[in-house]
Amino acid sequence: MTDVINTNDNANPNGSNFSTELRTILMVWQRELIRFGRNRTRIITSLSQPLLFLFVLGYGMSTLVGSTEGFDFKKFLFPGIVAMSVVSTAIFSAISIVWDREFGFLREMLVAPVRRSSLVIGKTLGGASVAALQGTIMLVLAPLIGVRLTVLLVIEVIGLELLMAIALTAFGVFVASRIERIEGFQVVMQLVLFPMLFLSGALFPLSGLPVWLSVLTRVNPLTYAVAPLRQVVFAAQNVPPAAAARFSAQVTIFGHVLPIWSEVSLVGIFFVVFFLLAVQGLSRRQ
Repeated sequence: MTDVINTNDNANPNGSNFSTELRTILMVWQRELIRFGRNRTRIITSLSQPLLFLFVLGYGMSTLVGSTEGFDFKKFLFPGIVAMSVVSTAIFSAISIVWDREFGFLREMLVAPVRRSSLVIGKTLGGASVAALQGTIMLVLAPLIGVRLTVLLVIEVIGLELLMAIALTAFGVFVASRIERIEGFQVVMQLVLFPMLFLSGALFPLSGLPVWLSVLTRVNPLTYAVAPLRQVVFAAQNVPPAAAARFSAQVTIFGHVLPIWSEVSLVGIFFVVFFLLAVQGLSRRQ
């Protein structure tokens, strides 16, 4: 960021040219990747929780739930665990903004003659890249629980992971732009993250729920990010009809089954809303 400041002393933030904005985005994105790569503890801990859920909860619940024509709870749970890995990493990647604010580096970035949107894009792409990588690593575990992978499936999953990661990172940046202390960010995110995950259908089917719980899952934006991921995974598994009915991967609203394109569109809208709010948050006086 120092290079950007030094080479654009006389520039107008509203008139920054495309090359400067692109350079800013790439520098912020690269900084997020370097920060993550140097923090081995964060890499390990971000993988440990999804692994715990997959193998402990998955095998434990499989003995209670049983299987339907060879399709068991572990296979249903796997896409949700991939989503959990992506979401938790994406949201908490925004903590770097709070960290930079405490140490004064955020102010240096904000006085640079570049658009606030470029800073948010760089932060979002950096966090989303790391989160999507974490989710893709989880695919290595698929054969261990009997989930079949294909080239097309991997491509589709990575694409959905990126969309999910971008949307949740933008949400994290929005929250971080309004919080002054790291401790406060962690508390807020813990209060937000776990309800979003548990009410997204990542850990249980969305069919046959009580009315009040069904309503909560439908108003949760993360539901519409988890559902397409599970549907593309199920499509490659030749799930028996009885198992598909029991372990439903679809979201229904008023009896209407939402197609994947509408779910993806809702996630895209979620991203746009919180991206704009994040830009507004960083545009405030810091």
